[in-house]
Amino acid sequence: TLELIAAAQREGKTCAFIDAEHALDPVYAKKLGVDIDALLVSQPDTGEQALEICDALARSGAIDVMVVDSVAALTPKAEIEGEMGDSHMGLQARMLSQAMRKLTGNLKQSNCMCIFINQIRMKIGVMFGNPETTTGGNALKFYASVRLDIRRTGAIKEGDEVVGNETRIKVVKNKIAAPFKEANTQIMYG
Repeated sequence: TLELIAAAQREGKTCAFIDAEHALDPVYAKKLGVDIDALLVSQPDTGEQALEICDALARSGAIDVMVVDSVAALTPKAEIEGEMGDSHMGLQARMLSQAMRKLTGNLKQSNCMCIFINQIRMKIGVMFGNPETTTGGNALKFYASVRLDIRRTGAIKEGDEVVGNETRIKVVKNKIAAPFKEANTQIMYG
C-alpha cells in the first residue's frame, strides 16, 4: 500500500493514511518513494474515530487514495473503555457495518479509492469448510468492490539475508472486472 501511495503521489494525487495500528514508519515509507510531507496521516485512538475521519475525508472530496491500516486494529470505544475481561461480541462488526453504509456513497461521490488492510484469523471448532475468516464481520466483504487475498508463498534471499517475499495474489471478489484471477509476484523490502 505504501508503494501504491507513492505511485499515486507521483501522479499528483492526494493520499491519506489512517494508521489504526500506530505502526507507520516514515523512514521506510520515504525509502519506498512516499512524500511524507504531502501524506495526510492520522493515528486515531478508537475505531469510531478512524471511520469518522475516513468519512470526513471522503465527503471533503480532497482525497484521491485513502488507506486504513488495519481493520483488526479498529477497536470500538466501548472495548477500549471497558475492563480487560469484558465480552464485546460483534461490536466491531456493528461499528463497521454502520460506517460502511455511510462511507460507500461518499466514496463514490468523491471518486476516492479506499483500501482496507485486513488480517486472516482462524475460526475455532470448524471441522468442514475453510476455517479462515477476516476480522470485522461481513460488512466489508459485502461493500467492497474488489477483494484481494495476498499470501506469502516463500522468501527471496540474497545469500542468507531475506530481501523479499514470493507472493500469490488472488482476486476473491471483483465488481468491476472478472473475478477469481490469480497472479504470482515478488514483493521486495524497501
